[in-house]
Amino acid sequence: MKKIIWMSLSVLLLITSFSFINDEMNKYDQIKTVDSQATKATKALYYNLKKYAKQHILFGHQDALAYGVKWKDWHKSRSDVKDVCGTHPAVYGWDLSKLGKYSHNIDTVDFEQMKEWIKEVYKMGGINTISWHLDNFHGGSSWDTKKDIVKSILPGGQNHQAYLDKLDLFSEFLNDVKVGFIFRKSIPIIFRPFHEHTGSWFWWGKNHCTEREYKELWRFTVHYLRDQKGHHNLLWAYSPDVIKNADHYLERYPGDDYVDILGLDDYHDVGKNGSIADLTRRLDIVAALAEQKDKVAALTETGFECIPDNSWWTEKLLVGLKNTNKSASIAYVLLWRNARLSHHYAPYPDHNSANNFIEFSKDPMMIFQNKLPSMYQLD
Repeated sequence: MKKIIWMSLSVLLLITSFSFINDEMNKYDQIKTVDSQATKATKALYYNLKKYAKQHILFGHQDALAYGVKWKDWHKSRSDVKDVCGTHPAVYGWDLSKLGKYSHNIDTVDFEQMKEWIKEVYKMGGINTISWHLDNFHGGSSWDTKKDIVKSILPGGQNHQAYLDKLDLFSEFLNDVKVGFIFRKSIPIIFRPFHEHTGSWFWWGKNHCTEREYKELWRFTVHYLRDQKGHHNLLWAYSPDVIKNADHYLERYPGDDYVDILGLDDYHDVGKNGSIADLTRRLDIVAALAEQKDKVAALTETGFECIPDNSWWTEKLLVGLKNTNKSASIAYVLLWRNARLSHHYAPYPDHNSANNFIEFSKDPMMIFQNKLPSMYQLD
């Protein structure tokens, strides 16, 4: 009798376990991303970005851990943002320009150290996003705008293999940013390639390739990294520069099957000659499109260089963000980097806007590291 009871309990436990596993799988299967095979952590990040955007905006800063205005040395957890307000950003931006050419990127961040910082961010519960100021394929920089570059790196083009080689370097980089000893897990990353394409300052910009070529390049890149290289930890962010309307925003949009995050890069509206009302108007366009398409919306790059307006954080940026359509608001905002006294976008200790930034950081809508909920798990 005891044996029968024990066997019955074992079967019941097994059934319960299978039921729990199936329920968990169904929860993740219902989250639709560009990659249907995205890792659980990646899908959870996407879900939570949408969820918390209803009431909050995550604050981000480029290269936050790598250096500040008056310092540059190895730190696991130092940033100008933390030095000012006592807590790190929630979102951290990195760039891969010069990957494979030098040991460091265009902003002198060592790639090996960058990998370690990406891991640290993940361990802290923060979010990593990667852009790529990719050199052109005639030996110039991203700003060297020879008009045939995009066409030349598409399948059949003379530089197609060179582009594959670059993507392979990125693939190797991603393979190095995993956590765990026995079962190594890929860290979810928001990947933001070919940004600000509504302008023409980069070789992938509007005057240097056709709409069809841009879309084809984006789709090819997704297929290669996802299907050929097997990276299932990427969320794909599409980020034009200043746009006029929804049609302008979608002019080179590669399709809902290829984009997770609808972003916007906007420096003009937040600067000296800009209008914060225009920032709100453009963010409303992006937020509305994100709601229609069931995507995440974000202000993927912005800032007022050197922040000469001492009350800019609360009276300009915060106002612009708060006035957006809250039915589908902005998930995060990323400020550009703090390179030096003459080129920075976040305050540092003793900066004239530091006190105003502290006030900004305490606003209930803004989320920094100290208030960051668990982004890599579902409720």
